[in-house]
Amino acid sequence: MAVELNERQREAVIHGDGPLLVLAGAGSGKTRVITTRVARLVGDGMAPSSILALTFTNKAAGEMRHRLGAMLGARAGELWMSTFHSASAQILRRHIHHLGYTSSFSIYDDQDTTKLLRQCLADEGVNDQAGTQAAIAWAIDRAKNEGLGPDELAQRPMSGDAIVRVYQRYQRALKRQNAVDFGDLIMLAARVLRERPDVLERYRTRLRHVLVDEYQDTNRAQYVLLRLLAAGERPNLCVVGDDDQSIYGWRGAEVRNILDFERDFPDAVVIRLEQNYRSTKTILAAAGAVVANNNDRKGKTLWTANPDGAPITVAVAEDDLAEARLVMSEVRRLVKAGRALHDIVIFYRTNAQSLSLIHISEPTRLRRISYAVFCL
Repeated sequence: MAVELNERQREAVIHGDGPLLVLAGAGSGKTRVITTRVARLVGDGMAPSSILALTFTNKAAGEMRHRLGAMLGARAGELWMSTFHSASAQILRRHIHHLGYTSSFSIYDDQDTTKLLRQCLADEGVNDQAGTQAAIAWAIDRAKNEGLGPDELAQRPMSGDAIVRVYQRYQRALKRQNAVDFGDLIMLAARVLRERPDVLERYRTRLRHVLVDEYQDTNRAQYVLLRLLAAGERPNLCVVGDDDQSIYGWRGAEVRNILDFERDFPDAVVIRLEQNYRSTKTILAAAGAVVANNNDRKGKTLWTANPDGAPITVAVAEDDLAEARLVMSEVRRLVKAGRALHDIVIFYRTNAQSLSLIHISEPTRLRRISYAVFCL
């Protein structure tokens, strides 16, 4: 399947062995690049089973699988394409017995973990006053995102004695029940690879190329897992991401993973995808002016062959209700001009801001508008 590429995209696709950092600005065709690179590797004789392509959501993995299916046909089924958590779960199903679990372990959901953590707080004599359980749950999740077990967390200054004690009891309880939580998947997969050189060698021998989408969203535990899988004399690790789109620090994403890639892989090749296919010139200019103020970023300048487009309108409202009225009046104007409600999306910073919009709008029509939290 022939795919049209611009010059920078083509450079990323045909890059040979060695680490590759693709700085892909918004709307620059990064999914096209990563899927076409995989198809090119297979076309050049690489066994599909020796390629691991990782992304963050099942939807993104499904999109990647769909595109590669169109490019490679049945051979796409031999590729290892999944989310970080799914890949880690597959590793653990085969090798978690080295850590004292059985392969039939359960993966606890939020309801299970909340119930177990509440019991651990009680067993440790920690007063479950308002906010205590949520704060400890957050601290444990944060530690797992950094790849820190209870003992490692205990070595951190200011970690908090109660947090460490509850974390230790919580992990013992999970293991006793032959269960892991969502945060354990990546941390324990990395632990198996680190503690069992024979298992690590098995995966390093199998995997000739590892590719990662949305690399700016990786946390420390995911970074450790990648370094273990892709390490070698000349690691074939290709990561695609954009430091300007790193918005998940609140859930453990570490933008330094992308900023320090060249330090961690000194012979890395860096390719910038700067042509935007999605936005107007006006939108790009405004976005560029905003992100230019970021302190920690790789330099790049997005451009587009698209037209200038409509100007950006900035409005100031007196309060949240006035703001909601302004937004919904614009929605009604668009609908009157012929736009469908399902073509309209409203972004807001916090879920609480949606209440004003719901109050102002007619519920029957509101359900047909797309809503999303815009994390800033």
